Amino acid sequence: MNSRYLTNIGLALMGGLLIVGSQVWSVPAFMWIMFGIGTGAIALTAAAMLPRRGSAQRALDGVIGVLGIWTVVASLVFAGATVTWLGFASGAALLVLAIAGLTLHELSTERVVHSLEVRTPASDSQFAEIG
Repeated sequence: MNSRYLTNIGLALMGGLLIVGSQVWSVPAFMWIMFGIGTGAIALTAAAMLPRRGSAQRALDGVIGVLGIWTVVASLVFAGATVTWLGFASGAALLVLAIAGLTLHELSTERVVHSLEVRTPASDSQFAEIG
C-alpha cells in the first residue's frame, strides 16, 4: 500500500475527529485532544516527507505541517468558544487537505493506467504462422 494513501487516510480521520470532538467534548478535554491531533499531524507529515512522494504531495505535507503547528499553538493559547471553533476549523482544513492528497494519489494512479498500451488480441491466423 502506498504511503501517500495511508498518511492521507490518517489525516482525514484526525480531521474528522477534530470536527466531531469540537462539538461533543468539554473545552478542557477538547484542548488536549486538539493538542494531540496537532502533534500527530506534525509527526505524520514530518515522517512522510520523502523524495519519492512527488512535489505536489510534499507541498501538501508542508501545508499540513504548518496547520499542525497552528493547531498545537491554538490549543495552548486560546480558551473557551474560541478554541472550540479554531479546532473545528483546523479539523475541516485537515479533512480538505487529506481529500486533496487522496485525489492527487488517484490522479497519479490514473495516469499510470492510461499510459498502458492497449493491444488487440491475436487472431487465429497469427497463431497459425507461429506454429
